Amino acid sequence: MIELHTSSPLSPDTQPAARRPQRFTPYPVSARWMALVLALWCTLGLNQAWWRKLSALASEQSLSNWEMVLTALVLTSATYLWFMLLSWPKLRRIGWSITLITAASAQYFMLNYGIVMDSSMVRNTLQTNTSEGLALITSGLLLHVLLYAGLPIAVLYAGIQLKPTQWRKDVWRSALLVTASLAMMIGGGLLLYKPMAPLVRNHTEIRYLINPLASIVSFSSVTLKPLFKRELTFQHISGDAKLGSSYQSDGFAATSTQSQANKPPLLILIVGETTRADHFGLNGYPRNTTPEMEARHVINWRNVQSCGTNTLASVPCMFSHLGKQGFESRKFEYENLLDVLHAAGLNVDWLDNQAGCKGVCNRISHAQTDQVASPSAIHRWCKDSECLDQLMVELLDDRLRTVTSDGNNQGTVLVLHQMGSHGPAYYRRSSAPSKHFQPECTTHVTSDCSRSQLVNVYDNSMVETDLFVARTIDWLKNQQDKYDTGLIYLSDHGESLGENGLYLHGLPYVIAPDAQKHVPWVMWPGSLLARTQVNETCVRQNTDQALTHDNFYHTVMGLLDVHSSSYNSALDVLQSCRAPNANLQAHDQSAGHHKPSSTS
Repeated sequence: MIELHTSSPLSPDTQPAARRPQRFTPYPVSARWMALVLALWCTLGLNQAWWRKLSALASEQSLSNWEMVLTALVLTSATYLWFMLLSWPKLRRIGWSITLITAASAQYFMLNYGIVMDSSMVRNTLQTNTSEGLALITSGLLLHVLLYAGLPIAVLYAGIQLKPTQWRKDVWRSALLVTASLAMMIGGGLLLYKPMAPLVRNHTEIRYLINPLASIVSFSSVTLKPLFKRELTFQHISGDAKLGSSYQSDGFAATSTQSQANKPPLLILIVGETTRADHFGLNGYPRNTTPEMEARHVINWRNVQSCGTNTLASVPCMFSHLGKQGFESRKFEYENLLDVLHAAGLNVDWLDNQAGCKGVCNRISHAQTDQVASPSAIHRWCKDSECLDQLMVELLDDRLRTVTSDGNNQGTVLVLHQMGSHGPAYYRRSSAPSKHFQPECTTHVTSDCSRSQLVNVYDNSMVETDLFVARTIDWLKNQQDKYDTGLIYLSDHGESLGENGLYLHGLPYVIAPDAQKHVPWVMWPGSLLARTQVNETCVRQNTDQALTHDNFYHTVMGLLDVHSSSYNSALDVLQSCRAPNANLQAHDQSAGHHKPSSTS
């Protein structure tokens, strides 16, 4: 009899090999070869800004085909050395991924905003607040990073299997590849010196487009160099600061009445943000972006250059007595204008509607707008963690009461730090009444907007600044029964709006366009000019003179009649129009000869 046997279906382990589902097996690769693949990816895919710039300069210095190939090999060799530096077993995947994400992000901003990754840009990035940072995170950025960093990272984690390091076999092989890369980088660099040197000398921004090495070098310079650099000794310059004769009961008896002399000064300093002078209606811009200031008969200097092209560089410099050259080459850290005014006996307060005072207000009273405003005011003026500058006008009464609460009322200086026209979210910088020019760009990605839309939205932010300054002047007018009042508005830097493919600001000063350095400077004279015997007509006749941020410190000192050896009358814009018998600064001397005391 034949027996029939039944059996259960074959288990996966007993299925014929031909019928088994095939599992994906990551391809085994040694770390040294994977590092080379990533270096090539960076050279060909993540250096688009570099190659575009090189192509644009072809008419100036054309490179032959073999020189272009040699350039690619040198870039690859240098990048390969960085990836090999990160090739330690427990570090490599994380280190390589961070490098790729950084490079992809940097390339996006290079291509879309025309930035370069120098040390100044890295400092700006590190000091950007959450609101400003989120404004830069767009769908375009995320897609760019996903494509240029996400793909190689996916391969790195799922597509390959990094072979375990076998020290005896791998060390000499890796050393051989590293040595070959060094030889290629040095030898290729020497061969390229003749054709490339003129380009690098004439276009220094090229070196900051090398990706990711420019970001790595600049980041290292910002974070590591200070660790090996001796901290600068702090110098006091306010020891001899004192109030001048205009604060005495008889004042300038020859020209001032008793009631005028008895009034304490009240000066508002507005630190403007990202305002370019050629879009200022008062400077002859075809669009009248400053009708309110014009109606209040402000004094407008037309030819003013900033100290830097970003807030971090400009604001500490403009409040320094040293001037741009002295500030950038200083051997010590110094007190600034606000310290000197406070030491002389004036009340000083800093109200900030931006990402901080960059150290200028550290030793005086200061506050952030959204931290001291009422909930109703925040609801009216703020959205998405950002506030319009007009909120600061509503806070002026409280700030004035705060700094005079101790009974000291010899005089007050209130500093207002604007959000101004800070990009790229220009559409957030103006209220509905200020949106005069339509249609405007309503995205963070400025390169996605037409030229006219971008100019419209930027000009609307200028109209908002005009309204803010005008409202501040009106507030000062209401204080004139108790104070001698005045206002100074000066922007920290300008802005690029797509000219030559450049957006935003922060380019190295030597290569930055005038749009990032030419800034407006405005004064509403109030009664402070008369208080210090300045002829207003004379001042208005000299508004075309060439000025810089260097003049700011000394002009404020003279306007407030504060005596100090840090004052330099030659840099006081108002001094040439001051009555000869005023003798405000009998003991002033050039800042270059000032020898302050020091403390460690």
